[in-house]
Amino acid sequence: MSASPVRHRKSSQDSYTPKIITTVGARPACLVNASVTYVGNDQIYAFGGFDQYTDEVYNHVLKLNLQTRQWSLVDNYGDIPGVRMGHTANLWQGDKLLVYGGENEHRAYLSDVIIFDLKTAHWTQPELHGTAPRGRARHSAVIHDEKLYIVGGMTGHESYVLDDICYLDLKTWTWSRTWRFVHRYDHTSWVWGGRIWVFGGMGEEMERTTEVWWLDLRGNPSFESPMGIGSVDRRLMSSRQAMFSFDRVAQPVSALTGYAANSSSLQTNPASLTGRTSPPVAPGAISSLKFISSPHLPTPRLGLHFYAYSSGCLLDFVTPASVISAFDTCITSLDLETLRWQRLAEGKDLFSPHYRWHYCAMNEDGTQAWLLGCPTEGGTNAGTSEEYLSDVLPIDLRKFGLLGNSLTAESRAGESKLPASDTVKSSHLNSIGADLARMFDQPPETGSGVDFVVTAEADDVDDSSSAMTVSAIGDSPPAVSKPIHVHKLILQARWPHFSRLYASQMLEFQQKKMHIPEPYGAVRAFLYYLYTDSIAPHPEHGPTLADVAGMLVMANIYDMPRLRLLCVNRLGKELDIEHAAVIWERAGVADEQWLRRRAAAFCMTHWGRIVRTSGFKALPQRSIVELCEEIDAEGRVVGGEELELVGGLGGTKFGMGLGGGRRKRKSNSVVPSLVGEETETDDGEEGMDVS
Repeated sequence: MSASPVRHRKSSQDSYTPKIITTVGARPACLVNASVTYVGNDQIYAFGGFDQYTDEVYNHVLKLNLQTRQWSLVDNYGDIPGVRMGHTANLWQGDKLLVYGGENEHRAYLSDVIIFDLKTAHWTQPELHGTAPRGRARHSAVIHDEKLYIVGGMTGHESYVLDDICYLDLKTWTWSRTWRFVHRYDHTSWVWGGRIWVFGGMGEEMERTTEVWWLDLRGNPSFESPMGIGSVDRRLMSSRQAMFSFDRVAQPVSALTGYAANSSSLQTNPASLTGRTSPPVAPGAISSLKFISSPHLPTPRLGLHFYAYSSGCLLDFVTPASVISAFDTCITSLDLETLRWQRLAEGKDLFSPHYRWHYCAMNEDGTQAWLLGCPTEGGTNAGTSEEYLSDVLPIDLRKFGLLGNSLTAESRAGESKLPASDTVKSSHLNSIGADLARMFDQPPETGSGVDFVVTAEADDVDDSSSAMTVSAIGDSPPAVSKPIHVHKLILQARWPHFSRLYASQMLEFQQKKMHIPEPYGAVRAFLYYLYTDSIAPHPEHGPTLADVAGMLVMANIYDMPRLRLLCVNRLGKELDIEHAAVIWERAGVADEQWLRRRAAAFCMTHWGRIVRTSGFKALPQRSIVELCEEIDAEGRVVGGEELELVGGLGGTKFGMGLGGGRRKRKSNSVVPSLVGEETETDDGEEGMDVS
């Protein structure tokens, strides 16, 4: 049929495996505490850091072209900064790097701001106003709403851990005051949902932490109002100057690289700074969660971890190290709406044990990540004992169901600032979508202006033949659903396949109707998406998971990548017992291998419940056999009592309790508190969440 192009299916064994890129040119040594930033146009910039073998601190600017795979030393001009390490570099306005802080070769902590123009390779230093925060290194920095937020870090001659937060207004170049937030260094911070979040790193007691903290920025004048030049309260300034005094170094500090430190940009803490008087607590609500245990919670003490934000999730890249098994490496994510961890990908499929990764860079939309590192002594490209940033592992995060930051913001209910409409003031949809939804599938006699009819297969018919493109000649025709009334103008504007079909004036053009050989629920949800641009769940209008699984197949048939990403994202997040088998089968038809493997693993873990669902019983016999073959050849079914003994009820790995009898475990709980106590429970409670 013209409405259904030929489908292609790949083997379920096919999987996404990124390929390591070996670079050439002026490859830098494996610098410690440098900044590595993806700046767009397939380019990564590295700045500063120190050599772990010579202790030499640098202010070199290096560029990696991912297309040519070549490193090059960038000739830079202007107000060249001094050497530094432990600083931050943020991409700003698409063509500038905003560098803050760090420490120099004398271990003096810096509090300067310098800007590198990527187009002209010139450094400039803006004139700053207000009282600068303490100099620091190994802090975090994030740009949001034209403000550079600085969180935590280390400072002072004792290198103690800071617990503060402040921001630099990038419109007026004025520092805000400093507030107390959370003790942290070597951590990650990001802004999502009107909050600034902090995760990972080390705390005041130099311990690795699994706490996530966040501070509300919305509705707070301290964060939303622009900082005016000269508007700082002088009484506050005088008291703060007593607490946080800074000296400007009059003479340039010579760098070991031959560059001279820029004296006008160098702000350091005096060696006598020992006062730890705490600033006031940050305005707004401060919250935290301490993750005690979870089947998918990574252990920060094992492996090399890289944290990054993407698509409403915190990502944890758990990469190989000498103290972690290849089977324990993975990519996990923390959904910031549900605050639940899940494993996105197994590390054995991504990370070679013969490589060590030292830096992670990500594009602004959060769809691509690049790990930079080098082979170990047993690696295929290891040539000398000295390590270089010689290899890059590119990872396409869309393969794991992540939408990207832009599409995630569009798809989140209530994220858009647009109202529903003047005619529909309250709706789960936004703007014109709310109006068009009222006109969808209304009979012509209602005056809706519909001028086209779409039919599908009736939902009560076995859809085992739906994987076929065209019914064989002579077969009895499938039962046809009731008609769905639509507007051909909307279909032409929103559905490229329909536009091509209608422009060619095929049979559908003459008869003003079309039959799509897919289940009625999926077809109706697909057409509703064309009207509203939404597949979000809704009690009355939103498609069910079964409908979304059918839409995934249609997105693959009609080559609609945006819809495909939306479907994979929702199915991966809302995977459940009742729909897991159907999602697995539909993902195979649509050639979505990550979703198919994820659903298969879910089915294997909850096999006893899965085989009793209507979705599993409705699968074609061939699909049931294929699902059973997802387990390895040595696999076997484990009963509930035996499963509880080995600690597998929470989806954890079998065999963890074998040979050692039953042992106590930390509960899989998420405890909302500022100070949380770890508790121990029986293995049978593994996987439970305690709020």
